[in-house]
Amino acid sequence: MERVRDVSELPKAHLHLHFTGSMRPTTVLELADKYGVRLPEALTDALTGGEPPRLRATDERGWFRFQRLYDAARSCIRSAEDIQRLVREAAEEDLRDGSGWLEIQVDPTSYAPRLGGLIPALEIILDAVDSASRDTGLGMRVLVAANRMKHPLDARTLARLAVRYADRGIIGFGLSNDERRGMARDFDRAFAIARDGGLLSAPHGGELAGPASVRDCLDDLEAHRIGHGVRAADDPRLMKRLADRGVTCEVCPASNVALGVYDKLEDVPLRTLFEAGVPMALGADDPLLFGSRLAAQYEIARRHHDFTDAELAELARQSIRGSAAPEGVKEKLLSDVDAWLTAPVG
Repeated sequence: MERVRDVSELPKAHLHLHFTGSMRPTTVLELADKYGVRLPEALTDALTGGEPPRLRATDERGWFRFQRLYDAARSCIRSAEDIQRLVREAAEEDLRDGSGWLEIQVDPTSYAPRLGGLIPALEIILDAVDSASRDTGLGMRVLVAANRMKHPLDARTLARLAVRYADRGIIGFGLSNDERRGMARDFDRAFAIARDGGLLSAPHGGELAGPASVRDCLDDLEAHRIGHGVRAADDPRLMKRLADRGVTCEVCPASNVALGVYDKLEDVPLRTLFEAGVPMALGADDPLLFGSRLAAQYEIARRHHDFTDAELAELARQSIRGSAAPEGVKEKLLSDVDAWLTAPVG
């Protein structure tokens, strides 16, 4: 058997990790016990058994079930100390997987009711990121994401808040939740506020909906990056557009299969996108529910799509180039990728 390099030692950037979904299973169980939260049986079974729940969110019922489990996990986060623990553990897990830069995505309105309001919630999150980055040495920043299921005016409020705290570590603005609901253009003013404030535009698209949702993100929200974007593989002209513009797709293979976007890991169009020149940043999305973290996504590319070490190194470079890391950090990580690739195979 050919000897290959350890992907957990491959330097990389992590650009698609949701706040609640980053939690360790043990942390959710401990917090649920602490606060007397009764978790859904499907979630408890998944957290204790090590197997992700069967979610298949390609229909309304499946998406509702996914959201119910996610909301149950989020209900276990109730204090500043819980936020600090979540962020520190996310940083530790990323470092273990070879990440040198993490952009964690959060909608602070989800935590505001228990943390004293929207501004206190965001400040607690940013303080936690500062502390975790300082303590672990991992470069970390925050992408604030609006909820597509809420009114566009809420998104504008979040965009203004994100811009206000850009000097505290917010680097981008996103749009999450079920992309089949609402139109991207309904949120165009929120994204204009964010872009005018110097933030990256990084909405979700091309996951549960088809190539049109990716085009909408480009045309209506002027996306610099696309959360997921895998359905662009259905449209060669769209892939060329992404490649020509250098728009990075934050591709999450394990998530795509867990949510039923594709039936099996071999079906995720990693090779199609890669060979079309579409920049990609592999991400774990919500490892709490999908059962695998960052390095595992690179193993999927290797085992199920025959990516060589050289191609995996290029995927890592693409993640670094697509990040909002300072140029000095990017240069160091890119140099470390070259060192990983040229080092003898152990």
